[in-house]
This record gives sequence, C-alpha cells and structure tokens, in this order.
Amino acid sequence: MLRALIAGAIALSLVGRAGALPIEDFQLPGVVYDPNIETPDEHFRHGLGDRPVRHDQMVSYLTGLSSASDRIDHEVIGYTHEGRPILFLTITSPENHAQIDDIKAKHREALRTGTADPESPAIIWINYGVHGSESASMDAVLPTAYHFAAARGDVVEQQLNDAVMLVVATLNPDGHARRTNHVETFGGNVRVTDPAHEQHQLWVEARTNHFWFDLNRQWLLTTQPESKAWVAKWQEWKPMVTADYHEMGSNSTYYFHPGEPKRKNPLIPDEARDLTKAIANEHRSFLDAEARLYFTEQGFDNFYIGKGSTYPQVNGGLGILFELGAARGGEIETPSGGREYGDNVRMHFRTTLTTISGALKNKAAIARYQRSFFARAEADAAEHPVKAYVITTQGDRSRLQRFIEVVERHEISVHALAGSIEIGGITYRPGDAFIVPLDQPQYRMLRGVFDRVTSFEETVFYDVSGWTLPLAYDIDHAPLKDRVARDEDAGRFNAGLIGERVSAADLRPKAKKPKEATYGYVFSWEDYYAPKALYRLLSEDVLVRVATDPFELATTEGVKSFDAGAIFVPLIRQDMPTSDIHRLVQAIAREEGIVVHAATSGASDVATRSVGGRSFTPISKPSVLLVFDDGLARYDVGEAWHLLDNEMRIPVTLRPKGELRALDLSRYTHIVMVGGRRVALDKATTERVSDWVRREGGTLVALRQSAYWAQDAFFDIQPSASGRSGQADDSDRMRLNYSEMGARDAEHYIGGAIVATDLDVSHPLGFGYSDRFVPVQRNTTSVLDWPESNPYAVVSAYPETDFVLSGYVSQKRRDQLAGTPAVIAEEVGRGQVVLFADNPLFRGTFLGTNKLFMNAIFFSSLIENPSGTYEAIEE
Repeated sequence: MLRALIAGAIALSLVGRAGALPIEDFQLPGVVYDPNIETPDEHFRHGLGDRPVRHDQMVSYLTGLSSASDRIDHEVIGYTHEGRPILFLTITSPENHAQIDDIKAKHREALRTGTADPESPAIIWINYGVHGSESASMDAVLPTAYHFAAARGDVVEQQLNDAVMLVVATLNPDGHARRTNHVETFGGNVRVTDPAHEQHQLWVEARTNHFWFDLNRQWLLTTQPESKAWVAKWQEWKPMVTADYHEMGSNSTYYFHPGEPKRKNPLIPDEARDLTKAIANEHRSFLDAEARLYFTEQGFDNFYIGKGSTYPQVNGGLGILFELGAARGGEIETPSGGREYGDNVRMHFRTTLTTISGALKNKAAIARYQRSFFARAEADAAEHPVKAYVITTQGDRSRLQRFIEVVERHEISVHALAGSIEIGGITYRPGDAFIVPLDQPQYRMLRGVFDRVTSFEETVFYDVSGWTLPLAYDIDHAPLKDRVARDEDAGRFNAGLIGERVSAADLRPKAKKPKEATYGYVFSWEDYYAPKALYRLLSEDVLVRVATDPFELATTEGVKSFDAGAIFVPLIRQDMPTSDIHRLVQAIAREEGIVVHAATSGASDVATRSVGGRSFTPISKPSVLLVFDDGLARYDVGEAWHLLDNEMRIPVTLRPKGELRALDLSRYTHIVMVGGRRVALDKATTERVSDWVRREGGTLVALRQSAYWAQDAFFDIQPSASGRSGQADDSDRMRLNYSEMGARDAEHYIGGAIVATDLDVSHPLGFGYSDRFVPVQRNTTSVLDWPESNPYAVVSAYPETDFVLSGYVSQKRRDQLAGTPAVIAEEVGRGQVVLFADNPLFRGTFLGTNKLFMNAIFFSSLIENPSGTYEAIEE
C-alpha cells in the first residue's frame, strides 16, 4: 500500500516536469525487475531528472542497495577535501563476490605470466562524475546500480557472472555538491529553459573539486585526495575496459571513442584503438535504434596520458570517453532542440550497458591484448636505447620523496642506486640518488612519465603536449644506456647499479630532534616544506631572520655551512619563552622533516659573517590576498590557493577581482593575480593598487597574462609588437582554406610545453635552488619585455637556444620566446612587483617552481633596485 501511495505521489510530481523520467523509462523491455529492490523514484520521491540528487542522498541510496542486494558491495576508498566519502561499488554475481579476492589475484597473475583461464570474468571499470557540473555523468550511476540489483533474467545473470563491474560514484563529490546547491538555489516550480537563466550557469565553478582542480587531468599527477583514491584502486585491479562519462556543450549531440586517429599517444598500441572500435559497434547499434545523433573520431584525442579515458590505454587497458550535450540546470533550449536532464541520465545509463555488452562480446580478444601488452614490455625495454634513469635532488629530500610517491602510485618500481655515477656534472650517489629501470611491466607508463617528446605527427592538442614529471619536480635525472656517445648527457648502464626496491613511505624525510640551543636555531631553505616551517614560526610571533649570503655557523654538531635563504631563529628578544621555542622547533623537525640545527655561537669564528650582521634580515609574516573571477582563470587561482593553504598551511584571503578596490588593502602584504582572459584592473583599482605598492610597501605577484598587464601598468613599458595595426593594404590581404585553420594555427601555438629557464640563484627569489637550470610549464604565447634600466630585475630568463625540453612549441614561438625574461622582480616605490611569465604552480605538480612563488611571498621585501647607472656590458 505504501509503495502504491509513493508511486502515485511521484506520478503527480512529474506532471509538467518534462525533464524528469520515471524508473519505467530506464527499465529494459522484457526484463523483470525485483519489486523488493527500492527504486530511485521511491528513495528520492521524484523521477530521475526532476531535480538534482544530493551527494548524501546518492550515498544513502547506493549503500542501501548494497545492503539489500547480494550483487553489490560498497566501500569508501577515500575522502575529499570537504570530508565527503568517495564511494566505490563492486557489482557482480553472488558467486563471484564470494571469491572476489581470488578473482583479482588471478587477473593480476594472468597479466604477469601471460596465461589465463578463459572463464575468468571481464574486469570493467566505470567512471561517473569527474566534473561536478556534468550532472548526467554523475546521476547515471543510480539507474545502473538499480538495474544490476533488481533486474532478473538470463541476460543480466550471465553478465553478472561473466563480469566484475567496478564503479566510482562519484569521482568528484565536492564539485557535485556545489552544482547541486547552485541548481537548487536558482530552481523554481516551473522549469526555465532560457540558457541565460542563472540556474544554467556555474559550468566552470562546479566542474572542479574544492581547490578548483580539474580532476580529469589528475590521473597522472595525483595531487588531490580524490585522484589518489581512485588511481590506487584502479591499479589494484588493472581493469580491461574503462568507461569515462562526461557532458559537453548543450548544442552538441553524443560522442564516444575512439578519438581523433592522428592524436593518439605513440605509447598506445594501435590494437587498443581497433578493440575500442569493436565495442563502439554496440553503442552505434543502440543509438541508431533510437535515431539518435552521434559522432566519434572527432574533437577528442588520446594524447595526454593523465585523462580518465587515456590513462588506461598506457596501462594495458582500453579507455572509452563518452560525452553528451549538457542539460545544465535541468532543461535547456539549444539551436538543435531542447536538452533534458532525465533523458541525458538515461543515455549514459544505456551506453553503460552497451559498454558492458561490447566488452563481454570481445572479452577473449581484449584479454589477449591486455596480457600481450604486459608480455611485450620486456622485449620493448630490451629494444629501447635507454635502460634506466637515475634521479636525485640536491638537498631537497621532500621533493624527491613526493616524486617517487607519484610514480609508485602508478606501480612503477624505484630502486636504490648501488654505486656512484657522474653524468653531466652531477654525481648520483647511493642513499641520495635512486634508479628506475625500464625493464618492468609498467614500461610504457614509465616512458610516459620520463620521455621528453618534442616532435609530433599532429600539432593540435586537446590538452598539454609536454608533461615530463622529473622536469615538473625539478628532479636531476639522466638516462643510462648500453652505448653512450661522447657528447651525450647519459651514463653507461650497468645492471649492478640496481639495488633493492624502495618504498616512498620509507623515504619520507625524517629529522632528529635538535638539541637545546644556547644561541638560536637555524635551518636550510632548500627543503620543499621550509616555507611551511617558516610560516609556522611566524604564526607564533617568533622573531626570524633570513640570510642573504652564504655563511657558516657553530652548532652543537660542529661548524655547518648554509646557503642564502637559510632561516635563523635567535633566542634573544623573543616574547616566547626559550623552552617553548625549543619545543616548537622540535615539532617542526619531527612533523615537517626539516633538519634544524642548534647554534652555539653567532658565527663559526671571529673572521666570518655573523647572524647579527648586515647579511641577515628580519622576516615578517605575510598576509596574502588572492584575487579570483572576473576574467581570472579559476584553475590558476585554485593552484595558488592549494599550494598556500593545503601544502604550506598559510591562510589566504579570497576575493573577487571586481571587489578589490573596496577592500582595506593595508592589512595585506601581498596581492596575487593569476592568468586569464581578462586580467586588467579598471583604472581606479589600478591606481589604488599602485598606491598600495608604491606608498604602503605591498608586493604584487602577477602570473602569466596578469604579468604582461602589470608590466605595462606599473613599469610604463609598451608590450612587444605582435603585428601591424590599422587597415591592411592589398599586399597584406590573405585568403586561406578554412580546412587548413587547425594546422596553420599550430604554427602560432605553444602546446602546454616544458621549457628551460636560467635562474639567478643569488637573487632572493632564487634562494633554496642549487643550480640555475629550472624547468617551467609554458602555455601562453605572450612575452615579457626586458627591463631597460635595471640589470638585476630579470630573475630568470629563457635561454637563446635549445630551451624546449618536452612538448610542442612552434618555430615562430621559439624565436619570439628565446632570450626573454621568465621572471622579473623590481622595487616600485616602497613596494615590489614580481612578474611570472608562466604559471609556476601548474596543476599543483610543478614542485620545482613552487619555491619561486613561495620566495615571492616570503622574500619580496629583500628585493631592491640598484642605485648606480649602468650601461650595456659588451661580451
């Protein structure tokens, strides 16, 4: 009786709500569904597509299904920044559930040995909801889970017996919650289909996780808790097929892989594409049966290996991307007709079923391909000229450990280095350096991490073209080969160099508790987490001094040498008792892994610099204002926010750019402006910020496009001319075929490449760096102008030649970029302006350049302009 009443209420609620579909529209014709299994309609008291399903409601329904059905098990594999659970479902027959660990072990063993039981279930992985604004890609998990819990009959029973379906629901709970709240906030009793309605907005804002990271770029980088959770689980299972569900612009139709034929990463075997096409026949048959519009092999590529549909393909599986035109707030008008939320959910549900049926039809071929993928690794490694890579960092154990942690997450093994080797002027020593052999099952993934690719068949990219992780982390690394040319930066491979396999957990920096000091405490600035340690001291109002030159100091462990940037904590004139300072630095050493030395004197002897001298400067606690929105790139803002807040535990004030003028800027020491499409401040705000810099001593830190605007606004330098203005005469007229536009545009393109810069390590922004070579991520085409009157203003510059390390930069852009500034820092009045031509925080992964940004936060007050008059120096 209760179920009948609920069903009646649901039916009434659907009247007039064209976007909603009752559960009957999701049930397959001819299939009987168990009435004892609760439907989504009964649980939510509305049809799918009627209104957004909150994350807590989704978790409640799915965990309830797991309890009610012996076909579904659930587990929480991690938590988001906001504390929401990441739910993982295992869907298969009760018999398979009873031996699930054995099934997993046999599957892994088959990949190792190359032999398998043909009766073993297919392992199929389904990604739902990596982008929070893409509602149908999240809610499609509900009819999928219901179908396999409730459907009865030979077909579904056979599928459950023949497959283990692994479902992440959802990959991005925080973005999901943001989208749901927005749609509900601006929703009414009557659907508004006008695309201008606010309910249909928030496409970018809800797309990301809490710190505004695009999680579909995180499969390789794994800097966020969500991606760490699902990549670990994916590698635990190594699925045969991965389906990845998304939405695109509302005017689009329906897309499924395979992608652009010429935009396939060369590490992906051609056979993967052929098998994906075989599965695509199932999608095509369904879509044709409903006369749906669709496309494939256009627009979407498989080049960047860190996306959800490409990552599986360099790890031995198949990856299938699905995209459909978004209904946004629920129902929206488009030039191609209306889009409805409920219908979109149904579409993704039905292609989930075609993915499963297609994978099972081709199970034997896919299983053979996956086994051969790993079986070929040994032969491929034997043919490759590089046999291993050696890696190290000089003085920064944290950065090295973080890098090893990432590659270990992708099941790439790292080993101790068993002997010293010198390559390119760098000595790789046991204990400080490690070796990564290519002869391992993850051969192709390993190459995806280490390869520097600078030549391409196709020069149009959906995402970045270069992502060499050792460069991103500024890891000193070199290839080891069987044969080495005399002028080659490579070492001779020797199997005896490969020691025991190491674990990233065992390499986590540890520091002994410092002894109780009689004079003060000192620590180096080289460690990645040194800024975190410094802010921890400043937040406790501890007086701190920074060294601007190298020095030696007498400590309880003898005389120690320190580079510029080292932090000294004197015991004198502190408000905090000496015993409390000692406990604080002990906690820093223990918790941050920072080596803190206890000083016994102010110098090493009477003839050396002392910590009370002019080469030591007091440091003040920074107060950071991070500007967002109104044309500033939200991803870039999120990366700065994540580094400061999550990594370094530094509080950040976030405020929209348009409200900057209304703030009391006197409470802030730094304003950070990132790149974007419309970065310029209005005239009045520019004047206010200029006054804050020049009169109040504030520091403006500007990245990418904001740097180009700030150089013009604060230094009165006109940007470099990029072309002629005015009406073109007859000789300037051009007419080209439209079909050539993509290829010709690539002549003007920088495809998210990694390039080299030359860093002045003596500059305050260079403190903590051991060498001048610093790789940066470059994805803009503009350049900074060389300062005319200050020869010390260019902190970092691009070399004149050979600066492209990995990724695509057209020859035109190489010529324009060569020899231009990468980082400029100048004193402006009482304040400072720091300009970054690139984003030093790209995707939370460029740990090698994060320190440049942190130095701009802590050491900007040390930047001074010269007092002399300089003329050009002849070489």
